[in-house]
Amino acid sequence: MRRSRYTGLIALNAALVGALAFISLAPGASAQDARRPRGEYTMVAGQVQGISESAIYVVDATNQEILAMRWDRSRKALSGIGYRNMSVDSGRPEGRGR
Repeated sequence: MRRSRYTGLIALNAALVGALAFISLAPGASAQDARRPRGEYTMVAGQVQGISESAIYVVDATNQEILAMRWDRSRKALSGIGYRNMSVDSGRPEGRGR
């Protein structure tokens, strides 16, 4: 009877050590880019054609990005209108339709 008790505990400890090894050896999360510099943000309110609500424009001057959002009254949350990468846009030829 004593032997079966120890066998169960040994099996449980082996499973826990295996789970710990699996978690510690798993690759790290890559959602965050470590090379991305900390942003410098500015927020401005403005009008958008085609919708009645005002928009919020968030400009990240360091990473050259703009995000436009509006308040959705039905969901009581901000919803995205658009995103632009200014560094990509500046590489395009000037003028509309190109």
